[in-house]
Amino acid sequence: MKRKAGNTVAGKFEKTAAHLNPEKHVLILYVAGMTPKSALAIDNVRKFCEENLQGRHELKVIDLYQQPALAKGEQIIATPTLVKKLPLPLRKLIGDMSDTQRILVGIDLKPGN
Repeated sequence: MKRKAGNTVAGKFEKTAAHLNPEKHVLILYVAGMTPKSALAIDNVRKFCEENLQGRHELKVIDLYQQPALAKGEQIIATPTLVKKLPLPLRKLIGDMSDTQRILVGIDLKPGN
């Protein structure tokens, strides 16, 4: 009979290693100019990353006024929009990113209710 990977010593080690070295989160925040709402979203996402993804994230901020073609390619219909590229699945959140619990659930760091 085959044993599941989780029941072997190697499987248990892999689970522990995954917990100690979780995947890197790749996030892109799309804004439209430096409006007060855009500035607030940038500050909120940076603060969120520092508090919840210490050293395990890559954050890019893209101003769609300067790179409008990216809006179509990424299907951005409103700003600010935060896109979680990795780890999969891809997720999109719209708003000023002031609700930390919503972001935690939205990028799969915390299960939803």
